[in-house]
Amino acid sequence: MSRNNRILVPQAKASLDKFKMEAAREVGVNLKEGYNGDLTARENGSVGGQMVKKMVEAYERNL
Repeated sequence: MSRNNRILVPQAKASLDKFKMEAAREVGVNLKEGYNGDLTARENGSVGGQMVKKMVEAYERNL
């Protein structure tokens, strides 16, 4: 199986990682650097959901 998850803008990786850690702290998920396979789908989903929420808010502010 091939992986299609590739970073389109490699320069953005550090900023995205920082953003993800920020979102995890906000929702109370103990996200760590590297492997996080011990987290539940709900915990991981809450981090992703928080990231999307913040991106939508930022977009709406810039309209």
